[in-house]
Amino acid sequence: MSVTETLNEGLKRGYSLEIAAAAIAAKVDAAIAQVAPQVKMPGFRPGKVPGNLIRKMHGDALRREALQESINDAVNQLLADKGLRPATQPQIDIDGGLGEGEDLKISVSLEVLPEVPESDLEGIALERLTVEASDADIDSALERLAAQQKSFEDAPAKHKAADGDLVVMDYVGTADGVAFEGGTGEGMEIELGSGRLIPGFEDGLKGVKTGDKTTVKVTFPADYPAENLAGKDAEFAVTVTAVKTASTPAVDDSMATNLGLESLDQLKAILKDQVEAELNGLTRTYLKRKLLDHLAASHDFEVPPTMVDAEFQQIWRQVEAEATDEDKAQMEAERGDYGRIAERRVRLGLLLSDIGQKNGVQVTQAEMNRLVAQEAARYQGQEREVQKYFAENAVAAAQLRAPLFEEKVVDFLLGKATITDRVVSREELEAAIESEDETPLGAGVPHGAPGHVHGPNCNHDHDHDHGHDHKPAKKPAAKKVVKAEPAAEAAAEEAPKPAKKAAAKKAAEPKAEGEAEAPAPKKAAPKKKAAAE
Repeated sequence: MSVTETLNEGLKRGYSLEIAAAAIAAKVDAAIAQVAPQVKMPGFRPGKVPGNLIRKMHGDALRREALQESINDAVNQLLADKGLRPATQPQIDIDGGLGEGEDLKISVSLEVLPEVPESDLEGIALERLTVEASDADIDSALERLAAQQKSFEDAPAKHKAADGDLVVMDYVGTADGVAFEGGTGEGMEIELGSGRLIPGFEDGLKGVKTGDKTTVKVTFPADYPAENLAGKDAEFAVTVTAVKTASTPAVDDSMATNLGLESLDQLKAILKDQVEAELNGLTRTYLKRKLLDHLAASHDFEVPPTMVDAEFQQIWRQVEAEATDEDKAQMEAERGDYGRIAERRVRLGLLLSDIGQKNGVQVTQAEMNRLVAQEAARYQGQEREVQKYFAENAVAAAQLRAPLFEEKVVDFLLGKATITDRVVSREELEAAIESEDETPLGAGVPHGAPGHVHGPNCNHDHDHDHGHDHKPAKKPAAKKVVKAEPAAEAAAEEAPKPAKKAAAKKAAEPKAEGEAEAPAPKKAAPKKKAAAE
């Protein structure tokens, strides 16, 4: 094989390769010899069919396989001989020589991973903001938990529905006088003031009584997922079957026992642990961001444009999916900022990967087994399939491993840093985190972080699934700063409850501590809900 370098500019490389016809012919001959014992043909004993007849019958297919094998071997040899580390899959073009007896000529173009400069890991100075859990925090968590345990009882017949009440209704929706798909339902429950319904719907239910019939007029949002309803006026003929008022349980031993615990003191102890864990998570989020800010400021090396573009496209798709029409003009104005975020994320990912590899940071097999087990637990009844999926899919396994690898690299760096503690209030810590979220380049954590490193072995794919219910009532979820889960909500999980799917988070914001996503075996599609749920 002859090799000619055609491009060496920055991280871009180009080569022209010529593979001798004799080498390809040898592969064809070897393939014929390999399949000959299995070939059957009338008039010949099994395995005794002459090679020239096999060539006549299967020569074209065997030659195609030989050409593909020759190309793969040539590219792999090129990468090994030149010591190239591709950032993405090399692009291969055939320039000629597909005919029998001709030398095969191909062009190979690729981007290589940069040489990451040595990092000075000593002398990194960071400030850690800490918050002490107070009795007021525990009391607040108890109050939130009590609110989550509220129940509803039938209101007196003359009671008029108000915010906080539960309205149970049957409804039929029409647009332009015509009923639309998914616009009819029975027994729908909605808590007034919850903000679940599109603007105007909940207001139209205020003041109704059990047994009332009313018409609620609404306008679907311009960005409503069902295009046939987006921006349209609609009417819902509503029959109120019940109005219920809320009753919040007292914060006492009874509430604790209803959650499956022994006493209020036990509940308080659980909440205290969870409040402290929540505050520690916020502290780490802020500290990690400051560490990454330091690394980003002290390292500036070229990164592969294709990796940056892939990261940008992922960010942009997620931002577009969550944007309203009013947001889109601002989005375009900030397009350059998102591009710089993507570049920073890729650079940080490569840097963290390099630091981890050079310093022996590893995810052990035992840790990997735990990750797979945790992922499998999300798919009850399919645990074996999930385990097999990760065992056979190196790309998925790398994606699952990446978040933990990154956290271990961060731990390694924090262990070398000089850290000073400063006690602040929870509000001050959350404000500090929020100020970073609002700074376009302040959120420059590698995609999915804490949890994802764009390193040489990342192989990350950004596909995701989502669905939309064509409902008359739901509005898009409000965007919010990512915060640790309130302890009261976590405490409620002590009692068995139906699993709830977590809300999607904004692409440009880091995920909450410990979160990570990785592909898993495809699940059955969820059943379509009633239109007005």
